[in-house]
Amino acid sequence: MNTKSLPSAIKRAFGLLFMAPVLCAPASRADDIAVKTGQSIAFLGDSITQNGYNNPGGYVRLVINGLEASGIKAKAIPAGISGNTSRDMLARLEGDVLQKKPDWMTLSCGVNDVWHGVKGVELEDYKSNIAQIVGRAQATGVKVMILTSTMIHENPDDSFNQKLAAYNDYLRSLAAEKHCLLADVNADMQAALKETAAPGQTGNLLTVDGVHMNPLGNEMMAAGILKAFGVGDGQIKKDRKAWLDMPSTEVLNVKAGISARQYLALKAEAAKRKASVDDMLHLELQKSVDALLKPSP
Repeated sequence: MNTKSLPSAIKRAFGLLFMAPVLCAPASRADDIAVKTGQSIAFLGDSITQNGYNNPGGYVRLVINGLEASGIKAKAIPAGISGNTSRDMLARLEGDVLQKKPDWMTLSCGVNDVWHGVKGVELEDYKSNIAQIVGRAQATGVKVMILTSTMIHENPDDSFNQKLAAYNDYLRSLAAEKHCLLADVNADMQAALKETAAPGQTGNLLTVDGVHMNPLGNEMMAAGILKAFGVGDGQIKKDRKAWLDMPSTEVLNVKAGISARQYLALKAEAAKRKASVDDMLHLELQKSVDALLKPSP
């Protein structure tokens, strides 16, 4: 991909993917990774996790892809539902996770507990809900990885993030107490923003709306989970390079106003090609993207 025309902050973000020194970060051996071939991982969470599975470039898909690149074929069990708080996840834990008998469960919860205000979950109730989720999972033999909650808006000084800090502190302490793996994706997100944000930058870098992950955000989350599973920095660096070239991971919603005459001409051309107008335009758009990003001679 030619990045010459991209905004400077995004170019720095692409550059960040390749900064880890290879000499001190060897590729992983499957024996060093906690997940084994044939095992299943339930991904319990909210809309971030739901999108992480439904989107081909979402973090859940990238985790499975990254494990396979390390020689481990694992199965994802999607268990993310939009709008869920810890209260909702506890209520559906049995049906959506435990009855499916996963070997592992990742738990991503906290954004909606804080973000939803009076409809959210206050800290003491949150602690109780999370402790029950982890305890019930471990009691059935499910190994647990806890994810810290990603940021609510890409500003650590935001009032939501100030409140969220106590929730994440609890997650870190619970992971240590219950001997769970910990993926500190909140710390990873803050570090990535510090590395890539330009002075006076406006707009989001890792999310599409301040909360839900864009491609770079999904890669950040997947890398954090893979690292927590035991995948080495060198292999993760290779994975992140490969993820940039995965086809059809992002969908563009492109609209164009045309005249009735142009539409009829398009229908006639599509008929000659024995294709629909939409399929023909999809192919032509892909060609245009490839041509637009072709490196300059």
